[in-house]
Amino acid sequence: MAGAPAVLPHIDAVTAALAAAQLTAYLGGAPQGVAPPYAVLYPTPGAPVRASLADDRTGWQSLLQITCVGASAEQALNYADRTRAALDAPLVVAGRTGWRPEALDGQPVVRDDEVSPPVYYTVARFRLRSTPS
Repeated sequence: MAGAPAVLPHIDAVTAALAAAQLTAYLGGAPQGVAPPYAVLYPTPGAPVRASLADDRTGWQSLLQITCVGASAEQALNYADRTRAALDAPLVVAGRTGWRPEALDGQPVVRDDEVSPPVYYTVARFRLRSTPS
């Protein structure tokens, strides 16, 4: 693969893993009026990573925030558990060897009263990595 690795094929791999687990995910925000449960993906653009002392920048890594939204606190937490389980395998990215996403940290469940009816959400962050195949 020529040039720096791209973020979108990695996010597509995350979306595919979630879809295979029958989880709904949106990139950057949910459409207006969508009923929970669902997940929203907020990736960073990522960056090439040095693969050797020769400054071979063919590795790649990014951070991904996944916000799991539910109609109740229990539903948001359940969606977060199912999301984590769906990402417990290496990502499948064309031309790359995807690593298993690394769970980093998260945020507690919060009730959002700014929408009607109120929803609950929780956040988990993952590190995504890949190397050339």
